Amino acid sequence: MDDKDYLFPPGSYEEKFIRSGGHGGQNVNKVATSVQLRFFTRLSGLSCAAQERLKSLAGSKLTAEGDIIIIASEYRTQEQNRQAAKARIKELVSRAARPPKHRRPTKPSYGSKQRRLEGKKIRSDIKKSRRSSED
Repeated sequence: MDDKDYLFPPGSYEEKFIRSGGHGGQNVNKVATSVQLRFFTRLSGLSCAAQERLKSLAGSKLTAEGDIIIIASEYRTQEQNRQAAKARIKELVSRAARPPKHRRPTKPSYGSKQRRLEGKKIRSDIKKSRRSSED
């Protein structure tokens, strides 16, 4: 996945390379392989409804300005982390671009109502048979 086949306009995201934490010895301490990708939702070219869905999907990755920050540090090279971050934001945007399915409210069928009532009647009879006859 190169920049040229990426979905978004060039100014809609910004990449910053930072040092990864955790184990790794000298390589971790010297090389900035982790990628921090900042995605500007306002400049993405998405519809308003898709932007709202994207913001709700982003959760804690959303900043106060409305940008989304993705940090990828699972690989040892900058390029692999860059591709991982882009893949994550691409997946988020594709989920947000799909409008939710319209739910058609349904009612229980006549047969299901009858089966439910019959079950309640059977249960009631069982409980009646347990009672003492002194009532």
